[in-house]
Amino acid sequence: MNSEELRSIQSPLKEHYREAPDAALVTLRAQGRIGEGVSCKIETGKALVVAGLHPATGGSGQAACSGDMLLEALVACAGVTLNAVATALGIALRDASLQAEGDLDFRGTLGLSKDVPVGFQNIRLTFTLDTDAPEDQLATLLRLTERYCVVYQTLAHPPALALIRKAAPR
Repeated sequence: MNSEELRSIQSPLKEHYREAPDAALVTLRAQGRIGEGVSCKIETGKALVVAGLHPATGGSGQAACSGDMLLEALVACAGVTLNAVATALGIALRDASLQAEGDLDFRGTLGLSKDVPVGFQNIRLTFTLDTDAPEDQLATLLRLTERYCVVYQTLAHPPALALIRKAAPR
């Protein structure tokens, strides 16, 4: 896809959202159901993913780890955003790879220390770009990728989060 093709797809959407801002608000959903052992089956729309405990908390390593899935979501979103921004700016990428690393101290997750937070303490997102683009264009590319990557921005600026319990139908 080139920048003209991307613009032709996005221009009508942008115009529609300018005219009707409420149309731009979309609620995404994910759902799952507890599975065998200590697992949860997540319906991705493409396949069923079974998530389980990380080996550092007693898992077998056979099921997907939700922490890994969070990092994978960051890489996926940043990769798609990078590709879209490069396309829009006319920056030719011969190749690009992304890697996300996150540091967890599992003492928090296992309730061993109230002083240790539960969750990632640090996350690093690394881009390896194969391109002839000059440094100023690459700086713009990464700045705009950071700005428009939904998962990156959600992690950087957490939204209000609510836990809601519903009674199961009987």
